[in-house]
Amino acid sequence: MEAIANIAIPGDAGATTCGYCSPPGQRSQYATSYHAATLEALKLSCGVYQGMINRGWRRSGTYCYKPDLKVSCCPQYTIKLDGTVFNPSAKQRKLLNRWNRYVLQGDAEDAMVVNSSTGGSEPKSKSKPKKGPPFTSLATTIHESEISFQAEVEPTHRFETILEPSSYTPQKFALYQKYQTDIHHDTKNSSQGFKRFLVDSPLTAEPINYTSPPPKHLPLNYGSHHQLYMLDGKLIAMAVLDILPNCVSSVYFMYDKAWERFSLGKLSALREVSLVREMREAGAPEMTSLYMGFYIYSCQKMRYKGEYSPSYLVDPETYEWFPLEFCIPLLEKYRYACFSQPSHSTENGHDDDDDDDDLSDDGSPQPELEDFSDIKVIVRTEAGDFITKPIHDTRYLSLGEIGQQVSTCIRGLGRPLAKEIAFGFYV
Repeated sequence: MEAIANIAIPGDAGATTCGYCSPPGQRSQYATSYHAATLEALKLSCGVYQGMINRGWRRSGTYCYKPDLKVSCCPQYTIKLDGTVFNPSAKQRKLLNRWNRYVLQGDAEDAMVVNSSTGGSEPKSKSKPKKGPPFTSLATTIHESEISFQAEVEPTHRFETILEPSSYTPQKFALYQKYQTDIHHDTKNSSQGFKRFLVDSPLTAEPINYTSPPPKHLPLNYGSHHQLYMLDGKLIAMAVLDILPNCVSSVYFMYDKAWERFSLGKLSALREVSLVREMREAGAPEMTSLYMGFYIYSCQKMRYKGEYSPSYLVDPETYEWFPLEFCIPLLEKYRYACFSQPSHSTENGHDDDDDDDDLSDDGSPQPELEDFSDIKVIVRTEAGDFITKPIHDTRYLSLGEIGQQVSTCIRGLGRPLAKEIAFGFYV
């Protein structure tokens, strides 16, 4: 049987309701968030998916989509943080120190003891919390409170993080249910939905070729991971991460609201950029960035991603990266902003008067029939094996809908990536 590295089922361009411009727990009344291309990925190499997110794609489980920024109500720009030069701000260091101090020394509740004669609680001696060590590096501060990095100090709380391949456990699902209910006011969740959204992944695990043996807390493989935040044996937060050749891509983060005061979401971003830097320093030199998903200027709650610097947005037409500070003035002025060609920016998105039906989202012509010549599809032989064949050698292009779906995917992926994928179909 032929080894096929990348398999996907192309889908239709279309629209869904939007959760960014709606009240918590609700979505827009109408389908106003548009996708320029979609596919169901059965199998993807980490390198191919790296190329996809560099062109604005994102995954939800195995479903991959590329937003259509020109017509969507809330344009979504891929954002990345340069982990090689990032330096945490004083505010970010304060968050780290506050968490470390809590884990190592406790807080007011930990300073209460039970009086055996009265049965009540009373404060321990009023000693001020000890000041933590001076900031020397992000990694040192990130790991300061982790139990595996403790030498002689006995912390008040036992805190550890566990980075593991994505998998389902009842504890993870319970945390997800609580997070969705408490934070997003969403009570309609199932274990199957959780698995489809945050456990299932098309990414193939591939070994990371470090130049020397890495520390034991670093991953050994590219692919989809869960990073568990365990406090005193209880799961209090979890990050869903794709570790790719050039980046750590943040897929999702959830936490127990009881720990909301510690801004665990912001702490997780700092931990993830530290992961980027530590992997690079351990001998993965192509690892450079933290991809933080989408930057949505029209959604106030999503602008926090700009607090991490230096960050860059991908241009929706040329797929070059532009500094966030260059992009913001255009985003302030236009709903759809093109950074490489500001004259292409529009205040109201798609111009219905433009006759651009023959152009892709990056301004290039849509694929003609002859452009399918190097596109592969999966067919089954008489012996029952699955092999790839040029799409022209099959009957698929005679089915109009399939031709349109493949054409849409080619435009969204770009020809070099599209040639790497073998397409399958439900027929």
